[in-house]
Amino acid sequence: MTDAPLDPLIALRPWEAPEVTSWGRLPMHAVDRRPGAVPLDGDWRFQLLPAPDAPPGDVWSSSYVPGVWTVQGTDDLPRYLNVRMPFPEFPPRVPGTDPTGVYERCVDVPAEWAGRRIVLQVGAAESVLLVHVDGRPAGISKDSHLAAEFDLTELVRPGERACLRLTVVKWSDASHIEDQDQWWHGGITRSVLLYAVDPLHLADVTVRARHDGDLRVDCRVRDAGGALPEGWYVSGDLDGHLLTQDAEFDRVNAEDERISRFLGEARLRAAVPDVRTWNAETPELYGLTVRLHRADGTVADISRHRVGFRDVEISGRDLLVNGERVFIRGVNRHDFHPLTGRTVTHDDMRADLVLLKRFGFNAVRTAHYPNDPALYDLADELGLYVVDEADIESHDHAHEIADDPRYLNAFVDRVSRMVLRDKNHPSVIVWSLGNESDYGANHDAAAGWVRRHDPTRPVQYEGAAKLGWADPDVASDIACPMYAPLEECLAHAMSGTQTKPLIQCEYSHAMGNSNGTLADHWEAIESTPGLQGGFIWEFWDHGILQRVNDGRPAGRGGAGLYDNGVAAPGHRWAYGGDFGETDHDGAFIADGVVFPDRTPKPVMYEHREIAAPLRIACFRHEGVVLANHQHFRGLDWLSGEWELSLADGTTLTAPAELPDLRPGETVAVPLPFALPDEGGEAWLTLRVTTAGDEPWAPRGTVVCLPQVRLRAALPVRHTPVPVPGPVEVEVEVEVDEDGLLVHPLLTAAPVLSLWRAPTDNDELGGMAARWRDWGLDAPRRALVSVRRAPGRVAVVSDYRCAGGTVRHEQVLTAVEGGLHVQECAELPEALHDVARVGTVFETVAGLSLMEWFGQGPWESYPDRASSAPVGHHRLPVDELFTPYLRPQESGGRHGVRRFTLSAPDATGLAVRLDRARQVSVTRHRAADLAAVAHHDELVPRAGCVVHIDAAHRGLGTASCGPDTFASYLVPAGVHRWSWTLRVL
Repeated sequence: MTDAPLDPLIALRPWEAPEVTSWGRLPMHAVDRRPGAVPLDGDWRFQLLPAPDAPPGDVWSSSYVPGVWTVQGTDDLPRYLNVRMPFPEFPPRVPGTDPTGVYERCVDVPAEWAGRRIVLQVGAAESVLLVHVDGRPAGISKDSHLAAEFDLTELVRPGERACLRLTVVKWSDASHIEDQDQWWHGGITRSVLLYAVDPLHLADVTVRARHDGDLRVDCRVRDAGGALPEGWYVSGDLDGHLLTQDAEFDRVNAEDERISRFLGEARLRAAVPDVRTWNAETPELYGLTVRLHRADGTVADISRHRVGFRDVEISGRDLLVNGERVFIRGVNRHDFHPLTGRTVTHDDMRADLVLLKRFGFNAVRTAHYPNDPALYDLADELGLYVVDEADIESHDHAHEIADDPRYLNAFVDRVSRMVLRDKNHPSVIVWSLGNESDYGANHDAAAGWVRRHDPTRPVQYEGAAKLGWADPDVASDIACPMYAPLEECLAHAMSGTQTKPLIQCEYSHAMGNSNGTLADHWEAIESTPGLQGGFIWEFWDHGILQRVNDGRPAGRGGAGLYDNGVAAPGHRWAYGGDFGETDHDGAFIADGVVFPDRTPKPVMYEHREIAAPLRIACFRHEGVVLANHQHFRGLDWLSGEWELSLADGTTLTAPAELPDLRPGETVAVPLPFALPDEGGEAWLTLRVTTAGDEPWAPRGTVVCLPQVRLRAALPVRHTPVPVPGPVEVEVEVEVDEDGLLVHPLLTAAPVLSLWRAPTDNDELGGMAARWRDWGLDAPRRALVSVRRAPGRVAVVSDYRCAGGTVRHEQVLTAVEGGLHVQECAELPEALHDVARVGTVFETVAGLSLMEWFGQGPWESYPDRASSAPVGHHRLPVDELFTPYLRPQESGGRHGVRRFTLSAPDATGLAVRLDRARQVSVTRHRAADLAAVAHHDELVPRAGCVVHIDAAHRGLGTASCGPDTFASYLVPAGVHRWSWTLRVL
């Protein structure tokens, strides 16, 4: 191959010319050209150059396309920064050292393509793409997350071989508006293909299908030879039913001299009777085929679409789908894979959306760029609302760029191309102008284009809305703030000034052990007109699988080296700073509701219950009230089973006959069981599953587990009854010289615990630093007194730290079969917000199974516990711990009444609590977790580390967003708790 210069207008450093968004690139359209195309995915010859103007060398390797070179063995490794650019140059400048990938591949152009128009489609390239064919320039494209097409008809010969060179420049003026919260990569990230069409071809098809059955299909036609031939026409059918030509449209166009003879337009119409409408609950789709005919009736071109009949509108402060106010239960989603970086397959995306559907999500925001085209097809099919977001984020230089006329073309180009590509998808209900780019004239220009081209959908942009949630003059039809405190949202909704729907584009940050108060938010949203939902940040933990021995990405060969959220030995999930970079934002990239391998985090179960379609509203008059919380669907797709759990260990089950309830209706049903007089605390759970196969779930998949308490627990006596009669030696309480309990099953005596391994929220929210300043991570215990009596020891200790002294009293009393422990801790006023107040002890080795009565089976915490039903649960101890990417407090179970830890031979210990408490059992001390950055550095202890908390601080989302509510804080003052330890 030989090099030839680009067009002289852009030959001079086009990667630093923001006014130039493309050259030689064809207009975007919504016609799928994949059928019949020649795929060019696979291994390409590859070189990585230090700069775009550096000459290629003689040594070539290979690189797989689609894929990023940053995980394919090059020395240019992934890098993570959230806000800051990875270089100091101001827009539009870039550094002189600019990794540039050169891809080459030869392709045999089919001989049967003679006389046809031949087009190269590059699915996406990060960030600037330069195309050559046999050494001749074909074009240039910017915008890393949309396809670029180039007409190669004059550059190739059918029946002969053509050599393609794709040059991808990593840093460019475009990088300044792709400053998104994700890994920086470089490469060709989506599929490459070559296709051919007739010179007379469909340039674009626009489908508008309304929920009343009205269908309009607008077709734009071009001819590669220039002027359109006489006599061409279009036809179409919807599931075999012919569409009609819009004669009035044809007449107006024929009379309008402004219509160019080089661009033809035609409109097809249909009125579908008894139309089956599309929505996220019942995503009904029709098959549309559009044909372009030559004058002799032969078909020149075909375009196929799946059509969903639905309307989207804003009425007052409500976003309506088909006239119904719908709650937006959304998540933000990047295109991500732990092995391939930015490249995802159709199966990957289907697995993403299936998982979201199974856990109650009904919406996706494509943060912060248009996602792979297959995602929208899948959202149409499976039923998810999509906020489609343009590839614009200028976080580090937002204020300068928002009004910079040099970037005006880029803003309008990126927004308009997204709309042109995705406009026919019923799943897309809102267009977003981008993310975190301030607000300026460039946004208004892009919004104006969208509103003129597609008035059927609202436009949103957080940067505009933050200037005033009710301001009618900004470029956002929706108030879509980020992490707005709930009290501010409620105040706005009740102020009388609200003019737009309030749907937060980001509202709960899933970094580490997080998403506290999610249920509180949704209780407020569902009960407050004007609040309509939001999008959790985000779907993925962006951990890249890394080989520990050399610190490099595992690459495509890493498949199978992870399971259940954990990387295999010798590997780990890498985050910012793990690839040798010194300037990075650490684990802030690990903030998803799933682990990098798509294993659900515990918050997914919380969301599933919050979004439950069927709920138990209340218990009354010997029955329960069921409520259908869907918008469009009845309950016929669900089946149920009742489960009654009693504190004495009894569990009863019975099939549930679900009532015929329309959306929003409630009905009282009788209890399925006669409640036994004995048995103590009683809880009724309705296990709701899919009655048949759904596109996103096989028959029997759990949908939700609504629960109601039928009978409260009996009060627990705080003062135990000692062993009757003379106290024998074998039941004497033994403490050492420091007043610490000596027990055959404990390797570390129960002591006061005020500290937890800081969560990401604790660290970034500033609480962990405060706790360390107070010395709560290592308080100095000083024995004050030991008072002994037969079968009883009272120990008083002071735990001294910089924040003050905590007086702790522990009364140990021998009881039948074990030991009763009463505890009291008094925190001085200075310690007004601590992580926990409770007891920690360690057991002997060999105890491998935990069984408990309380909330479960998954992890739960005081402000994230609505999804964990009370019942009888059992799990191996090693499965109780949650492996958040940065080790931290995890594995807790809220509302535990009693538990046992046992060995395979059923020996072990049993603990009964005075009331429902927060309990955790893991193989790690808090200090172990706090001392390491990755799980491969942890060494599990042979025994169990057990925490019993009188009070445990909520999680909140303070790593990016509001902290937990005041009701979930651990205050100063007196805390009392008691528990009984027995040997199994």
